Amino acid sequence: MATLAISPKRIGLAHWMEQVLLQAEKAAESFEADAVHDLRTALRRCRSIADGMISFDADPAWKKMKKAGKQLFQSLGELRDTHVLKDWIERLAPENDPSAQAMNAFLARREDEFRITAGAAVHQFDRAKWSEWARWLPSRAVRIPLDSAVFAHFALERWQRARELHRRALRNRTNVAFHDLRIGIKRFRYTVENLLPTLHELWAEDLKNAQDALGDVHDLDVLWQTIRGIQAIPDSASQESWRYRVQAERTRRLEKYRSKMVGEGSLWNTWRAALPSDDRLRELGSQRLKIWASLLDPNVSHSKHVAELAIQIFDGLADEVSPGIRQSHRYVLHAAALMHDVGCAKVNRGHHKISARMIRKIAPPLGWTIDEIRTISMVARYHRGALPSEKQKRFRALPASKQTSVKLLAGILRLACACDVEHDARIQRIEVEASAPVLTVRAQGYAAATPLAEHLAAARHLLEIAYQRPVFILPDKSHAA
Repeated sequence: MATLAISPKRIGLAHWMEQVLLQAEKAAESFEADAVHDLRTALRRCRSIADGMISFDADPAWKKMKKAGKQLFQSLGELRDTHVLKDWIERLAPENDPSAQAMNAFLARREDEFRITAGAAVHQFDRAKWSEWARWLPSRAVRIPLDSAVFAHFALERWQRARELHRRALRNRTNVAFHDLRIGIKRFRYTVENLLPTLHELWAEDLKNAQDALGDVHDLDVLWQTIRGIQAIPDSASQESWRYRVQAERTRRLEKYRSKMVGEGSLWNTWRAALPSDDRLRELGSQRLKIWASLLDPNVSHSKHVAELAIQIFDGLADEVSPGIRQSHRYVLHAAALMHDVGCAKVNRGHHKISARMIRKIAPPLGWTIDEIRTISMVARYHRGALPSEKQKRFRALPASKQTSVKLLAGILRLACACDVEHDARIQRIEVEASAPVLTVRAQGYAAATPLAEHLAAARHLLEIAYQRPVFILPDKSHAA
């Protein structure tokens, strides 16, 4: 089992997208239980990988593929549930039990209905579009190496969500809570399987057992609801006998789950220990934002250079920033510099507004807050174009302290962008002298009486407003000498 789990042919997106096409053809022939299960498994793997990649790559094809896979997956759900219930009845029913015969007859009629629905869905499935995505998306997925730290960071998000659902299920003990927990563990399992194959080699059996135990609990809950709903057991004695058997199986599965997942030696702790520590979350979140931007930005080298210059300016002004927010501002500025041109992937004119809009939609990675993401979007918004103003709705809604921060960081970014306006890295390095009553910026590669100098003279204005002092831009000291 572990060997199969780490085989590239079994974990790659290209493999699973091809399997969807192959299994769809097989399922369409008969819609037997194994064929339906294999098709849903392939679809689930593709959707899981897409769900992970959406956090890193804003290419719209990921969402389209995920949506198409979800539609086909759900159309097969009721048919698959019917197959599972028939299997449980066969396992639990006494020999020649009339109640089992009645339930099987009911499920057989439903199976015929669901085959028709599933057949229509498979027929309508756009294989040509799926094949197109299968040629395009795997080439984007391989840009981030498997087993990378950023994938482990993403897996930790899934672990946290599943762990929260675990605590809720043990507290509430409702059917819905255990069903949600099963889905949470399933998502964590598939994330590890598809993105962290080395860890999955170690955890494969435990992950599968935990998911299977909760899956059986859900199936047994559905079975009992079906038995009661169709009134297949008329006499109370038989009904009580069935209830006892179903409940006993359900209790065994929950005990199996608890034995591995509760207590100090639980698998939750084992899994958490292998994922990134808390002190790395901030930096790994930054790396994820950087990857997201790099897959959109048409000129990544320019954005990286602007980020370096922006941090050099910020560090020269660090004493002017409150120590309590200094590190947060530095992270925000660096991220905004790397992300400021992502809107160029969609438009050229007014791309700064599109960049801000795209950044606002990002879910904050672990170690980051939604407030910081919104600040990044505002700083990117003002790296060019109109200055921040009370006339602008989003800026006006900010508290005064936040407005001050946005002006300062956007002023720094605007000046750093202007230093590389030609995307030629002419200005290599910046040193800042923040002595009152002026701010002196010495730029290596700067020369007066040039078009670049004229551009910088206009770009420094926002920083002057935020800093409340004039900004002088001069050549570096060696050039001046």
